[in-house]
Amino acid sequence: MASTEELPDETARALYLSILSGGGRLPFAALPDSDRAALDQLVRSGLVQPDALDRSYLAVSPRSVGERLCTELRSTATRLLLRAEELPGELSGLTRAYESTPRGALEPTPPSYVDGRPEIRQRIAELLSECRTELLAAHPGPRHPEALAAARPQDLALRRRGIRLCTLYQPGALAEPATVEYAVALSGPGSELRILDECFQRMLIIDRAVAVVPASPDDPGRAAFISDPSAVAFLVAVHQRDWNRAETVDWTRLGDESPLQAAAHRVGRMLAGGLTQRAVATRLGLSERTVAGHIARLRGQYRAQTLFQLGWRMRGVRRD
Repeated sequence: MASTEELPDETARALYLSILSGGGRLPFAALPDSDRAALDQLVRSGLVQPDALDRSYLAVSPRSVGERLCTELRSTATRLLLRAEELPGELSGLTRAYESTPRGALEPTPPSYVDGRPEIRQRIAELLSECRTELLAAHPGPRHPEALAAARPQDLALRRRGIRLCTLYQPGALAEPATVEYAVALSGPGSELRILDECFQRMLIIDRAVAVVPASPDDPGRAAFISDPSAVAFLVAVHQRDWNRAETVDWTRLGDESPLQAAAHRVGRMLAGGLTQRAVATRLGLSERTVAGHIARLRGQYRAQTLFQLGWRMRGVRRD
């Protein structure tokens, strides 16, 4: 669905006018790679629609797009105004409770700091031994194979106790054999491991009562253990927001693929998502030459002459 934030810039508008001058139709094969970003803007805004049968992009009337956006915005504004009227009444009971609570009970609990990786791991292990319901985790960077090997029996034990495990990784994890092996082992007993192609904060949240985050981005050997309810609730909301945007992965199938096949498919899925060759290499931690080799194999498999054709033909395999 288009939004006012997705209206095309000057480059995209120029491309739209060029499509109109060509009769309102742009064949898939006629799109230069340099115009890909501009075309994506036109598709998101609704000014251009792909026609798979005709294998071309068709221009749409800006009047109809504008009328639809205006209708959506008016509907959203009305809904928000009505919601704003309801909120004070819904929170009145909580407001009275807050105002009747002694001030000392509402003072935030300061975080505690632990220095040294062995000490941090020990403290986390102590907290996990008392975990009762849920462990939320986010690992934005690569995890060392030795750390994964140590975490595997610990996390499997949590699952046997019926504790829910929800872990976020970035796409680079799909190219790490140790991470894939760990994910296959954990997903079998019901752990949930998803991929989020965004930047996010490293954290652990235990029973929504204690959160563990880096004390400083420049000092991985120091961690903050946060137990203040408001701060923990905020971090839970951040994790939940990221979790809802993340993609699920068929880790078992991924683990059954040969390393070469798995890497090629990961490259293809990212191309289908609109990333450039350089962006794919950066996300997966591979050289551009290696990515180019995977792309060459995929072009032959999908009979694609350009990166755009390859991404389009692989759009059905974006998710693992």
